[in-house]
Amino acid sequence: MTKRILHVVTNVGHYEDPSKPTGLWLSELTHAYHVFEEQGYEQRIVSPNGGLSPLEPRALKFPNYDKTAKAWRADEARMALLANTASPDEIDSADFDAIYFTGGHAVMFDFPDSEGLQRITREIWEQGGIVSSVCHGYCGLLNTKLSDGSLLIADRKLTGFAWQEEVVARVDKLVPYNAEQESKQRGALYEKALVPFAVKVVIDGRLVTGQNPPSAKATAKAVVSVL
Repeated sequence: MTKRILHVVTNVGHYEDPSKPTGLWLSELTHAYHVFEEQGYEQRIVSPNGGLSPLEPRALKFPNYDKTAKAWRADEARMALLANTASPDEIDSADFDAIYFTGGHAVMFDFPDSEGLQRITREIWEQGGIVSSVCHGYCGLLNTKLSDGSLLIADRKLTGFAWQEEVVARVDKLVPYNAEQESKQRGALYEKALVPFAVKVVIDGRLVTGQNPPSAKATAKAVVSVL
């Protein structure tokens, strides 16, 4: 049977300072989408509120703007997918084998407290599906509780954008919290690469996470291998 993937993207277009734009880190979506497409998987895109997912301007510049991202932006049908994302209440979790949380700093604002995303994640996990994220996408897992009240990430190995990478990217003064620290405070067994922006993927059973934008393709391939 054809596997089905649910991608999660942000609706937020700026930091707390409205003059500082952010949004979806496009290549984190396109790299994974391409990997899953090659497998013949069905794919759908959801966001916390549905509708438009703005793009992070920094992701549209060298060296982050690669051929998959360029091809996506040049394709009207693909851009329409980001203009008209589904909202959580339109999603039946039983329709999906895996959920994949994309990143970009914007997700720090609207992923953690989305009850709709938490519901979908919990249901996919408890149905035996895969929960995955790349980069800041793990912010969407911080507050997700299972039916027994425990946090999904507690006592599980994962990775995600490191605080050291926030500093290197010079956004440590803009972000609303330290995601690495927040994951550890919730009992996650956080891991990171020795060098900032090196590819790093952590697989803990059905939890598959990647550290940063360069890890997106490897993260998607890891999801395929677990599926």
